[in-house]
Amino acid sequence: MKSHESTQTMKPATAAKKLGVYLPATPAEFQEGVVTRAELNELQANPPEWLRALRENGPHPRPVVAAKLGVSITGLARGGVTEALTSDQIHEIKDAGPAWLEKERATQAEVRKEAARLKQRDAEKAGGAES
Repeated sequence: MKSHESTQTMKPATAAKKLGVYLPATPAEFQEGVVTRAELNELQANPPEWLRALRENGPHPRPVVAAKLGVSITGLARGGVTEALTSDQIHEIKDAGPAWLEKERATQAEVRKEAARLKQRDAEKAGGAES
């Protein structure tokens, strides 16, 4: 058993994912190094200017783009969006209101509705089993 605590590190890609930013848009020193858990916590608590700018303006990774558009990542792909987008590009898509976006939003709403129904059903079953 170790008498000292080892420092947990992660690859830049993992840290970028946890920070919700697109790795190729981060500074070179971030991309080329390793990130400790303490450094990640510090970046989350006190984001530097580059991190604030990326979170605000992008380019955003696909999970963030999907969330901002209210669709799934798969829905993005079906709509032909395969690259990271800036906030302006996301707003342009929202303003244009393409048919694929409306269809994917409706699909996402149905998925959420079904998930809520199943959760309610399971909660009722669990409640009935305790009686």
